[in-house]
Amino acid sequence: MKNKREIINKGYAKAYSMSELVIVLCIIGILILLVLPNQTSIVAQAKAIEAQSMLNHLYGLEKSHFFRYSKYTNDFEALGFEPALSVNEGGQAVYRIEIIEASTNTFRAKAVSQSDFDGDGNFNTWEIDHNKLLKETVRD
Repeated sequence: MKNKREIINKGYAKAYSMSELVIVLCIIGILILLVLPNQTSIVAQAKAIEAQSMLNHLYGLEKSHFFRYSKYTNDFEALGFEPALSVNEGGQAVYRIEIIEASTNTFRAKAVSQSDFDGDGNFNTWEIDHNKLLKETVRD
């Protein structure tokens, strides 16, 4: 005849206790928190590609205008450049493009992000000039 202990243990399966599961979940949560800040910079870099692409396109249009008319212009319509609607205007563009200066021999344009990617109060800004010098002036 089986003893009483064997009968009681027979109905239960081996499993992890609740405290063991909670400890494992806490460790996973800590690891996720360590990885998330790194993901923010990757997202900002990916969105910055939009600014670089639009500024390079604008540079090409400005150069074409310069070769035709021997001067740069600050008029998007004269360039044939139609900026995409930004997220603040109901569009999908993350950056707002503007021409800062345009003269006979020089031009400068910039792209300013419409959202703060990491919540630090800085809005990512890129600039390009007539020498095709593309630089990030404000890092987010």
